Amino acid sequence: MDQWVNWIPEIGFPIVVTFYLLHRIEGKIDQVIESIHALPEKMK
Repeated sequence: MDQWVNWIPEIGFPIVVTFYLLHRIEGKIDQVIESIHALPEKMK
């Protein structure tokens, strides 16, 4: 059990940071997808 408690600060923090960054990037990826879908209309 003590090993698990020691791993949380070492492993848990990078995981939290990764999920935070993925959450932030998700909105930007959605905008890129919408722009790609709108591109054929703009090219007409």
